[in-house]
Amino acid sequence: MTFPATTAFYAALFALFHLGLSGWVMAGRLSGNVLHGDGGNSDLQKRIRSQANFIEYVPLALILIALLEARGAGHGTIQGLLVALLVGRILHPVGMFAPANSPRQFACRGGGMVLTLGAILVAAVLLLV
Repeated sequence: MTFPATTAFYAALFALFHLGLSGWVMAGRLSGNVLHGDGGNSDLQKRIRSQANFIEYVPLALILIALLEARGAGHGTIQGLLVALLVGRILHPVGMFAPANSPRQFACRGGGMVLTLGAILVAAVLLLV
């Protein structure tokens, strides 16, 4: 078994990105004087959901990809999955603030989820075969 160094590097990037999303939520809470929940503020609700969506998907994806890397999967496969996941996670919050049913919402929010779920699906299937 090999230490998943590439996944570890990306996990650190994801941790920093999560801290950024957390700071973004905290700033929204402070500016809206909201201690709990979203206070009925739709922008704060979008920030909270962007952060929550990140934490709902990234840990599972990183675990699956790290297992693949530890099992000896090719560097290109690991790098491709991690880049897809990273791009997907960056796109998603951008799409959350796009106008409803706009091309930007479709491309960023939808594209972000397709990349995220695609990375999870590919990693899971590769672990099974």
